Amino acid sequence: MFGLFKKKSEVEKLQETYKSLMEKAHKASHQNRALADDLMAQAEEVAKKIDALKK
Repeated sequence: MFGLFKKKSEVEKLQETYKSLMEKAHKASHQNRALADDLMAQAEEVAKKIDALKK
């Protein structure tokens, strides 16, 4: 309840984006491997940004 109006930090936003991309990549890997590879590459870029912000 106290965190109801709390804004998300940049790291939290990037973590949600990373999680979303990984889920999409997993679903796409069953039908379109090239698309899944592209999504995985995007997720890795987001992971690098998260690491950079944490340091």
